[in-house]
Amino acid sequence: MKLHILAVGHKMPGWVESGCQEYLKRMPRELPAAVLEIKPEPRAGGKTREQLMAAERSRIEAVLPKDARLIALDERGDDLTTARFAERIERWMEEGRDLAFVIGGADGLDPAIKSRADGLLRLSSMTLPHAMARLILAEQLYRAASLIKGHPYHRE
Repeated sequence: MKLHILAVGHKMPGWVESGCQEYLKRMPRELPAAVLEIKPEPRAGGKTREQLMAAERSRIEAVLPKDARLIALDERGDDLTTARFAERIERWMEEGRDLAFVIGGADGLDPAIKSRADGLLRLSSMTLPHAMARLILAEQLYRAASLIKGHPYHRE
């Protein structure tokens, strides 16, 4: 099983890139993870928000791993504790399907992506910049993998 973070956005600042890479390289062999950056739709030309999201949806769908469980990051998604997140990932591991976590662009995710998703996940009730969302997701995936492998969790 592989974990994919599909993120719409431009090249991130170095601190985000290095932070994500640090957490992803720590992932166990049986749960490798990677970030795939998806080019956002250019905002020039008077395109509507819906047109921008639809164009980004097409790019997301083009790189979405076949048969992967799709989890869309959304402010109205499930609000999970780290322990519950780890439990979900462990349950999904039993199915053997890849997991694809999708972070939308500046305008969010196209409704068609959210409706086809196998689940919606909220990282925080606060608004996060997309760069922080990538980094927090990478850290939480690493923390969940650590819990699944039996490493103690400091809150228990």
